Amino acid sequence: MNRWILASGLATALMVSMVRPGWSSDQPQVTVDEARTSAKTQALLAPAARVEVAFVLDTTGSMGGLIDGAKRRIWGIADEIRKANPSAEIRIGLVAYRDRGDVYITEKTDLSTDIHAVYGKLLDHRAQGGGDRPESVNEALAVAVNGLTWTKAADTRRIVFLVGDAPPHMDYPQDVPFADTLKIAEREGIVVDTVQAGDAADTETIWRTIAQLGHGDYVKIPQTGGVVTIKTPFDQEILELQLKLNRTVVPYGDQRRQAMVKAKTEMAAKAAPAAASDMASYNVRAKAPEARTVVTGEGDLVADVIAGRAKLEGVKKDDLPPELQGLSQDKLTAAITAKSSERSALQTELARLVAKRDAVVAAEKAKTGEGRDGFDRVVEEIVRKQIM
Repeated sequence: MNRWILASGLATALMVSMVRPGWSSDQPQVTVDEARTSAKTQALLAPAARVEVAFVLDTTGSMGGLIDGAKRRIWGIADEIRKANPSAEIRIGLVAYRDRGDVYITEKTDLSTDIHAVYGKLLDHRAQGGGDRPESVNEALAVAVNGLTWTKAADTRRIVFLVGDAPPHMDYPQDVPFADTLKIAEREGIVVDTVQAGDAADTETIWRTIAQLGHGDYVKIPQTGGVVTIKTPFDQEILELQLKLNRTVVPYGDQRRQAMVKAKTEMAAKAAPAAASDMASYNVRAKAPEARTVVTGEGDLVADVIAGRAKLEGVKKDDLPPELQGLSQDKLTAAITAKSSERSALQTELARLVAKRDAVVAAEKAKTGEGRDGFDRVVEEIVRKQIM
């Protein structure tokens, strides 16, 4: 737990003044007293019942390759987290950032167990804007630490990954310096890791400083993101099973929620085979059978009945899809029971294929080492280390 000791934090923070205009010694600095391990930090030693990960991602023009790689591998990262801790609840969030004068400065997707929703939001992001190189890193970090709904419980791991290739503007008025935000992160037990895309020396200096003040890790990856997709002979069969599983989903609730559930199944159907494999692997790997889903988030009647979150007799007719609204209670129960049984059989077969795919992927990683410094691999390694 040496990450929680900040005796050298002040000296490192002072390095920033040598590379960025606008940083002055009269800005708040981290003192030795402030660096002492807090009670909330000590709480991170408790077993993790919940893992929360927020990606603070530069989405300016130079980050195109990395963003495309993140879209392909976000499910794989979630799956690695679940592999490391199958019993934990996993919540993922996203803060996309650019700079003042761009279409947006920051755009957040709150921490949620609904990984499909986060994935869909990530798919919407394109690398655009920027140009003057320094970006609104300070504001993005402040949004991540203060603007997301972190769970305040001792058995929760809270991790931020700052991912970008350019240093922060330190000359913006009314901006909260990252050193101040990181003091808050420390008090709240939020670890801040930094992932640098490319080789810019000034970015490296500040990214290392942020990681040290955030009690996290610093890693450098290729500008392109370095993501390598490992294909296996089982991907197509897993995709076909996923499509069959999609047909066991029964959207319910108001029209908006039903539309969102349908959109998630359509999104899964359009995914490339390797991405679909990661998605399916995440959904069947949950330790408790009632936690295994087809789509994440609310709105699937079959999943909610299996998990005990809903009772069929309590569902209003108007909240059912049109094809089920005319059924009697007995016939509705029979229909949902049949969907549940079909789902269970498909998930059993899917788990068998996922295990075979895991073996192929592990062997390929060990054999070639290709993509070892890629965005997904370094994030997976850091998360495994920090949640164990």
